Amino acid sequence: MIKQYQSVRLKNGKRAVIVELLEQGKAYIGDIEIADGDFDTDFIYQDDIASVFVEVEQPLLSAAS
Repeated sequence: MIKQYQSVRLKNGKRAVIVELLEQGKAYIGDIEIADGDFDTDFIYQDDIASVFVEVEQPLLSAAS
C-alpha cells in the first residue's frame, strides 16, 4: 500500500514522491525527479512503479551511565 508522500522508484530509474492518491493500487500524482534536482509533477500509474521505499524507524539509543 503506497501512502501520500512516500518515495518510489519508477521503472525508468527515476525517483518520485507520491503527492496525491487518485486510486490506491492504480493511479497517483507524483513529483518525479528530473535533472538538476528539479521535479516534474505528473500522473504515475501502478505499472510505472518498480519499487517502494520503506521508512524504517530507528530506536532511540539511551546514553550508557
